[in-house]
Amino acid sequence: MSAPAAAPAPAPARRDPFPPNWPARAAWGGLALYALYAASTLEVTWERFVYGLGNGARFIGRMLPPDFSKTELLLRGLIESLEIAVIASAVGILLAMPVGLMAARNLMPRWLSWPARGLIALCRSFHAVIVAILFVKAVGFGALAGILALVVSSIGFIAKLIAEAIEEISLKPIEAMRAAGASFGGVVAMAVVPQVLDRFVGFATYQLDSNLRNSTMVGIVGGGGIGATLFTAFQKFDYDFVLAILIAIIGVIFAGELLAGWIRDTFK
Repeated sequence: MSAPAAAPAPAPARRDPFPPNWPARAAWGGLALYALYAASTLEVTWERFVYGLGNGARFIGRMLPPDFSKTELLLRGLIESLEIAVIASAVGILLAMPVGLMAARNLMPRWLSWPARGLIALCRSFHAVIVAILFVKAVGFGALAGILALVVSSIGFIAKLIAEAIEEISLKPIEAMRAAGASFGGVVAMAVVPQVLDRFVGFATYQLDSNLRNSTMVGIVGGGGIGATLFTAFQKFDYDFVLAILIAIIGVIFAGELLAGWIRDTFK
């Protein structure tokens, strides 16, 4: 007599490849509700938006066509902004290098790295426009206030990136240099700099590009450059000249981006 056939094994339960993440959904839902609440308290309404479209169209109509007749005034402001950006970038990057090195926790003791990180956090706490207002009150209107504000901004940005780049390097070359009896300066020059040089060049070119843009904003609050020219044109309701200034600023930013790309490709 033949044995009874074995019962078929139960099919494995199907597993959902995309299980719902309820905490994440709740967080997104809460964020959406808060955004709606914030919009209601700030009087963000569709009627104001539609009304603003009409005002914007009339404003753009007054800007056209752009007036490039004040070439000397425009070029003077652009050249001053360029000088502010270059000086602030050079000084800020030079000061940021030792600060970033001191903030690297894999190379420096805690008693040195934490104060350096505190300085970086202080420099990053305020926007360049706010810092420019403070320097305008301290040293008066003009390019010096704009340069000092962008130097502070450059230190906060570049030093933080340098510190993070150093903390991500391989420690084997450093240990080999120390075992060979190299000084601290030799370790930095031969084991640290080669590992972060490419990234540092990228940081520096980006900061120069950023300072070109920020030089316009600090000029609006009295830091000199094309921003001061732009603010004066707004005050005089000279909107066609405002458009010419904006076009010139866009052209300078594009030229700076091309220059930054060329520098990065050269040092690769």
